[in-house]
Amino acid sequence: MASTRRSHSVRLLYNFAYIVINIVCLYTTVLDAAHVGMIKKPKGSKASKANDDLLRVGLTLVERAANTGAVCLDGTLPAYRFDRGCGSGANNWLLQFEGGGWCNDTESCILRKTTHRGSSAYMDKVAVFSGILSDKPSENPDFYNWNRVKLMYCDGASFAGDVEEKVSDLYFRGQRIWHAMIDDLLAKGMDKAEKALLSGCSAGGLATYLHCDNFRELLPSSATVKCHADAGFFLDAKDIAGVYHIRSFYKSTVTLQGVVKNLPKACVSSQSDPTQCFFPQYVLPYIQTPIFVLNAAYDTWQVHNILAPGSEDPHGHWHYCKQNPVNCTSSQLEILQGYRMEMLNALETFKPSETGGMFINSCFCHCQSENQDTWFQSNSPMMNNKTIAQAVGDWYFERCTVKEVDCPYPCDQTCHNLVFP
Repeated sequence: MASTRRSHSVRLLYNFAYIVINIVCLYTTVLDAAHVGMIKKPKGSKASKANDDLLRVGLTLVERAANTGAVCLDGTLPAYRFDRGCGSGANNWLLQFEGGGWCNDTESCILRKTTHRGSSAYMDKVAVFSGILSDKPSENPDFYNWNRVKLMYCDGASFAGDVEEKVSDLYFRGQRIWHAMIDDLLAKGMDKAEKALLSGCSAGGLATYLHCDNFRELLPSSATVKCHADAGFFLDAKDIAGVYHIRSFYKSTVTLQGVVKNLPKACVSSQSDPTQCFFPQYVLPYIQTPIFVLNAAYDTWQVHNILAPGSEDPHGHWHYCKQNPVNCTSSQLEILQGYRMEMLNALETFKPSETGGMFINSCFCHCQSENQDTWFQSNSPMMNNKTIAQAVGDWYFERCTVKEVDCPYPCDQTCHNLVFP
């Protein structure tokens, strides 16, 4: 009887706290909206930002995940970071897959499980939310007051693997982790979602392509559900030696972690080798849910690891070019322009999509939605006088059609090119 009263009191306290948070948040939203006004351009950033102005979000372990064997590579519980929405965004949800590469053999996976990419035991207790995850309208005008969730990555196969038995004391359970996280969030209010956006960067961007339609299926049929993949359009392309290096890497990842059975079935049935459906270019034509493709045409991860991997450049001819594009020779620039065209050709059939969106800028970078500098600031990358944040927002809310493709390097002077020391 006493425990029942305690439980009832806890529920009352939780409900009261939730109401207070929403009142405060609604008040803040009104003030922020009044401050921002009808913004057409992002507010200029200060040279330094006060530390107490950053939104730091803690780690939430998915306690019930172990019941279904949904665990990280080392067997620890999976986790996410959650900042609850409020005001007009209280029933809207943005889920962001964390990126962080893949492991394609037992050796690399054993190494990975000793890091935050393979174990929640090594994840930071708190992390900053910025860019598309920011809670400030001056930094994230369309999604700032939504429920924003960072899905932490600890499986090594873009949340898509599933092997029942342990392999060399490793758990390959990415698909189960995905479902365990969704179940946990549905119980926290996502079952009442009115609007939702599944997003992700890098390996998380790839996960967005793979799980986009499933996300739509798991949410209320009345909800507006869309997807946004940032820096996840990894090309099935030859490297500078004429070898499909990335193809063999993906094939070993998919085989080791039991990914094939979780790949989109329409894609799998269209390919003689189903492991090819780990490449977004083969999955994209079959995605039914509206999706926005955000990618740099000269994606630095792809330049370093697909086009000119160190294994195929033993004498380091590409070393300085990969550090800074201004160092590239004319022949190297010609190869880079060819890679850009290969990306655009792979997206050619997607361009006419009535529900899809696209922002392919000619920058040397990787992941642009999580960083405030590239997402929404006065000097952020632009095309047709529009930042990435504005482009994604215009597409999601159907304010206009967004199919932006940049001119070739070096014409875009708004780029934030990554330069390696």
